[in-house]
Amino acid sequence: MDLRDFYLLASLVACLWLDPAIAQELIYPIREELPENVLIGNIPKDLNISHVNAATGTSANLVYRLVSNTPLVRVSGSTGEIFTTSNRIDRERLCAGPSYEENECSFEIEVVILPNDFFRLIKIKIVVKDINDNAPMFQYPVINISIPENTLINSRFPIPSATDPDIGFNSVQHYELVNGQSAFGLDIVETPEGEKWPQLIVQQNLDRELKDTYVMKIKVEDGGTPQKSSTAILQVTVSDVNDNKPIFKASQIEVHIPENAPVGTSVFQLQATDADVGPNAEIRYIFSTTVSPATKKLFALNATTGLITVQRPLDREETAAHKLLVLASDGSSSPARATILINVTDVNDNPPNIDLKYIISPINGTVYLSEKGPVNTKIALITVSDKDTDVNGKVICFIEKDVPFHLKAVYDNQYLLETSALLDYEGTKEYIFKIVASDSGKPSLNQTALVRVKLEDENDNPPIFSQPVIELSVLENNVRGLYLTTISATDDDSGKNSEIVYQLGPNASFFDLDRKTGVLTASRVFDREEQERFLFTVTARDNGTPPLQSQAAVIVTVQDENDNSPKFTHNHFQFFVSENLSKYSTVGVITVTDSDAGVNADVTLSILNNNENFILDPFSGVIKSNISFDRELQSSYTFDVKAIDGGRPIRSSSAKVTINIIDVNDNSPVVIYPPSNTSFKLVPLSAIPGSVVAEVFAMDVDTGMNAELKYTIVSGNNKGLFRIDPVTGNITLEEKPITTDVGLHRLVVNISDLGYPKSLHTLVLVFLYVNDTVGNATYIYDLIRRTMETPLDRNIGDSSEPYQSGDYLTIMIAIVAGAMVVIVVIFVTVLVRCRHASRFKAAQRNKQGAEWMSPNQENKQNKKKKRKKRKSPKNSLLNFVTIEESKPDDPVHEPINGTISLPAELEEQGKKSFCLFVGFEYSKLLMDRLNRSCMYCFE
Repeated sequence: MDLRDFYLLASLVACLWLDPAIAQELIYPIREELPENVLIGNIPKDLNISHVNAATGTSANLVYRLVSNTPLVRVSGSTGEIFTTSNRIDRERLCAGPSYEENECSFEIEVVILPNDFFRLIKIKIVVKDINDNAPMFQYPVINISIPENTLINSRFPIPSATDPDIGFNSVQHYELVNGQSAFGLDIVETPEGEKWPQLIVQQNLDRELKDTYVMKIKVEDGGTPQKSSTAILQVTVSDVNDNKPIFKASQIEVHIPENAPVGTSVFQLQATDADVGPNAEIRYIFSTTVSPATKKLFALNATTGLITVQRPLDREETAAHKLLVLASDGSSSPARATILINVTDVNDNPPNIDLKYIISPINGTVYLSEKGPVNTKIALITVSDKDTDVNGKVICFIEKDVPFHLKAVYDNQYLLETSALLDYEGTKEYIFKIVASDSGKPSLNQTALVRVKLEDENDNPPIFSQPVIELSVLENNVRGLYLTTISATDDDSGKNSEIVYQLGPNASFFDLDRKTGVLTASRVFDREEQERFLFTVTARDNGTPPLQSQAAVIVTVQDENDNSPKFTHNHFQFFVSENLSKYSTVGVITVTDSDAGVNADVTLSILNNNENFILDPFSGVIKSNISFDRELQSSYTFDVKAIDGGRPIRSSSAKVTINIIDVNDNSPVVIYPPSNTSFKLVPLSAIPGSVVAEVFAMDVDTGMNAELKYTIVSGNNKGLFRIDPVTGNITLEEKPITTDVGLHRLVVNISDLGYPKSLHTLVLVFLYVNDTVGNATYIYDLIRRTMETPLDRNIGDSSEPYQSGDYLTIMIAIVAGAMVVIVVIFVTVLVRCRHASRFKAAQRNKQGAEWMSPNQENKQNKKKKRKKRKSPKNSLLNFVTIEESKPDDPVHEPINGTISLPAELEEQGKKSFCLFVGFEYSKLLMDRLNRSCMYCFE
């Protein structure tokens, strides 16, 4: 027969879901005497266990772990298959008890399915089925039976039955009488309890005198496969007659006795009667052979009185009921039978039992849990039991003190020890607590189990700085390696998880940090003027896996030392101010800086060399004038200034300051050539166009645009015979002169500067005499004098014919003819003028002095000093014409409204010549333009 067929596995017959997420109960029937490594069964795969993690989508590798302390079976950790071990499974040893009770024999195991996310507790009940491994046996190898001789045919005598540890069909099934000698037969009577009692049947009349002993064999067989049997010698002794048998008052008796009944306690008093008298009426009480030896040890039966007493201490937890079969015999062959059922009542004499089976294997009695373990992590399966019953056996289980663990009931007597909250190694590193099992008896009994749980540290705490912002200060110009501070952080973890290393963040190139000690030093020399403040981060990282870190900000402020002198923004300051600036006006601002800070940067300014022309504000650097400026007197001022700081030691620096006086257009052009308004130039008829026939040259003591001059002919050139260069003042011949052009020509030339906002100008008369020769110069000067009466805006040829040399004779005759009249007029005029000669001369000088100054009335008050400085009475400028007027932008087209003043020397003395002296300062210009010496004389 195939072994697999022989050890057929039963299917799942019961499934109890106390908690679908945790517990499952299975039942597997097996047969006893299985060899080693026989597959009993496997844990089904359809217990609502998801093999796929819903969160990660990955398949789970389930682990099956046997938590029961049984040597009979083992469980494959990877497949969940259940196998037998080398230990023999013996139903008769496992479930020892009265053979007449066919009780189910079983044992339980618990299997947990891990990991924690797929946890299940599987409770498996293994039912051991009986096999025919025991032969039925009689109690004694020789059975003696006494039968009265007057026994009637078909009388029956009980034979002690055989016992078989097996049950059911494998127990005693058949008795057979071997060599019955035809005097006896055998019959089997089945009791209500299912026992088979053999009975010897008398088939012939017995005669003790003929034969008093019969020796036979009785064979007993069971119903197993293969069938087992045994034999015993049956010896029948024919005895004397006793025809009345004892009778019990009650054949079925049930009594209750507490298990703590002391030895000697009466259990029950049996009473049997016999109708016989004499010795045949003497009744003897004995236990039937079916009473187990263990029961006979507990109870004593008085053979004479029939009193049953407690012989040894009872234990309900060991056997709750005892069945006694008592025979009352008077010596006859048919004793009376009485069955006594003794129920042992419970007394709370057993404390609860705690069976602690760890799901997480302990090390030296200590369970190690990670502090990161989830809530409801399973630690152990706790089974509590109490041998007592009813109230005395009702057990409650609890944890003695408040800890983050709880007991979760999975069956009536089983609990799971789980974590009830998140664990924190830094809060509590170890838990030692008791699990208490207490029954409900009075008094209550309890039992405890000690649980020791140690937490394993996880790197769940980053390093923490004592200060999130660390502020430091250090003096500049420090030494390299200067100690600044010690940066410190703490970590609540332990071991490597609390080992901290420090690291500098970016922007910390000026610093060094010891990775282990946190000592911060300066790696370079600080210069506050280059960088005053450093901001960087420091990272503290532990050595956990994965490492955790935190950061702190470090602010280092560099304190100032007086290591920088004040610095002027320019080594040489140059300021430009207008010459008409009023006294105490601001002429400039000196700017000075100091790279230091605080008192070291407080700068004070001062003027060196005791210069009293200017006032310097020592703090703001504002320079104000202490004088009024006149560029023509002095065009610039130079002095030195000094700056000192407030540091210790004091540092200083100096700079040069130059005040440049900017010109104001306050001087009109001054005519240098022609030297007089009465001089003339000869223009020969042979002159070709483009040739220079005269020159006009003027100067302006102002500067820049105020001294730039422009020359224009404003009158006297109605024929367009001449042209003047606006820049050089050269008068050129525009066309070749003809006979009609002969004579004296008066050109009014305007000389204007380009000053801003208002230009100044001067008029000069240029006389050109067109002819081949000069002839009589006196006559020409007389003509020039007469032209003074002609307004400047009119040409001298508009009212009379030009004075030509061809008419000289006619003129002379006219002069002589009217000489008398002219002499009289001249005489009268000379007398009048001589009277006013002195006053006129002084007035003329003052007037010419005024014409040297600017005609601008607004500046007359500011130019008093200038009038005083020009005191040369013989200055040739008195010989020029000055016109005061308001002129438009274009001086060429402006109306001429001026007067020509003759030189006083001519009016008073009638001189025919005068001399102009040009100062040495104009010599170079005159040499460039005229190419001759600095002295010009005209006759």
